Amino acid sequence: MPDRDPAAAGQAWGTADEEGPGRSPDDRDKGAVRIALAGLTTRGRSFVAAGLAAGVCAYVLGQEDLLRVGLLLAVLPLVCATVLYRTRYRVAGSRRLTPARVAAGSEARVHLRMDNVSKLPTGLLMLQDHVPYVLGPRPRFVLDKLEPGGRREVSYRVRSDLRGRYPLGPLQLRLNDPFGMCELTRSFNAFDLLTVVPRTEELPAVPLLGDGAGQGDGRLRALALAGDDDIIPRPYRHGDDLRRVHWRSTARFGELMVRREEQPRRARCTVLLDTRGIAYQGVGPDAAFEWAVSGAASVLMHLLAQGYAVRLLTDEGSPLPGGAGSAAGGFSGTAVESAESAGLLMDVLAVVDHSEGEGVESAYEALRDGAEGLLIAFFGDLDEEQAGLVARMRQRSANAVAFLLDGETWTTGGAMSGETGNALRVLREAGWTALAVPPGTGLPALWQQAARERAEAAGGPAGPGPFGSGSAMPAGGR
Repeated sequence: MPDRDPAAAGQAWGTADEEGPGRSPDDRDKGAVRIALAGLTTRGRSFVAAGLAAGVCAYVLGQEDLLRVGLLLAVLPLVCATVLYRTRYRVAGSRRLTPARVAAGSEARVHLRMDNVSKLPTGLLMLQDHVPYVLGPRPRFVLDKLEPGGRREVSYRVRSDLRGRYPLGPLQLRLNDPFGMCELTRSFNAFDLLTVVPRTEELPAVPLLGDGAGQGDGRLRALALAGDDDIIPRPYRHGDDLRRVHWRSTARFGELMVRREEQPRRARCTVLLDTRGIAYQGVGPDAAFEWAVSGAASVLMHLLAQGYAVRLLTDEGSPLPGGAGSAAGGFSGTAVESAESAGLLMDVLAVVDHSEGEGVESAYEALRDGAEGLLIAFFGDLDEEQAGLVARMRQRSANAVAFLLDGETWTTGGAMSGETGNALRVLREAGWTALAVPPGTGLPALWQQAARERAEAAGGPAGPGPFGSGSAMPAGGR
């Protein structure tokens, strides 16, 4: 995150605005007294109490010298509080995250900067930043006095094993008088967000599924006189470049025809994540649901790097408004869009949570017939009805791979339940490459296993493309 303007993020100490604009002088004076008295430290309150006690004793015993001592003890903290409150300190602060998006289990560094924008030196400053408990202990710093125009920079590290979005702030300053009698606290209003995304694993570039029929024509189409554009004529529109006129089609149709600008399409993949709360058991970073989220993130990043246009679906449909990508149908388009989609999808997966649904009907409806290309799904427990519905999803995609996480195995470490075994059988009979995911297994190993099983089912060697036999690198994958 870029540094904020320190003056814009600054907090003025003891200005009339803080005391309340539009208030009468009497009200402001009363408010100042209350704030000053509320800032007395334990030492300051002890001095006031001792002074009052000494005054009472002096009155009872008739000792004038003791009365002077009592007045000194009682007045000193009040004078310190008044001077501290009335001093025109202006301190500005800013915060910078490096990086602002970090994978679960990795560290980010938070840089804090304090600037004295007043003409007076400050006293001792105690700096404290509010962070959620999951990110670690609350950081505290003690800063020496800041000279006029001076600057101090400090930093601390945060780390979380749980994905999510975590607010940092507000930044809080405590200013003490030289005698430690009074302490005033001010908070800046600015907050920052640290996004902790799921862990991802690097996947091997292995072939898994059949040829790219329905996968968006990974190969470039034949090019002719149109150069980089396909020779697909369309009627002339006002403003079209006359150099794109296709004279042979013009003579055939009897009207002016131009070459259509159509870019080669990219191979497509849909990643389906089952988020139903009833499908998973256990919580925490090692739970089955977290493994599924991490697996979906790994697959999305891997296929984007391979040049695929990808989109994300959950059991409730698309988790993003208007689709999970930036192009039509929810798929990412150009390389720039792919980079934007990667960040957007990771932000979505950082906060995805269990849904209250009991079925995957919405995901089934979101899949279109045959044009979806590759389908990779991560499921929790599937009953007989849901397994049958998932099996029919195979008809709406060119090729499909499913990873099933059995709740009983993940929570107790026992054998796979009969329900999950039945779901595996139903999906394989429907043409899915379906694999059970035991606890502690890495996705790269399952990725290679799926490639081997698909190659054996195809009865021949797999080609060089990801999930494909004889398929070429998709356009944009180089």
